[in-house]
Amino acid sequence: MSHIITEPCIGVKDATCVQVCPVDCIHEAENQFYIDPEECIDCGVCIPECPVDAIFTEEEVPDKWQKFIQINTELTNKNK
Repeated sequence: MSHIITEPCIGVKDATCVQVCPVDCIHEAENQFYIDPEECIDCGVCIPECPVDAIFTEEEVPDKWQKFIQINTELTNKNK
């Protein structure tokens, strides 16, 4: 399972999620953060810490933000 950061993060980039991540798998892109699925240990610590409720498990991403699964993949691959 992977975690996905969705639309509410765009332009906000609060970084609280980054601060609590025990494995530093949350990275900064131009207008949002993204989670590297290869680094993520699926602990879920970031989910309740997100002040804009932008982080979901991949299976729980709302339909209206499904495109962020692909965006997360593209950002991860682009920055490797």
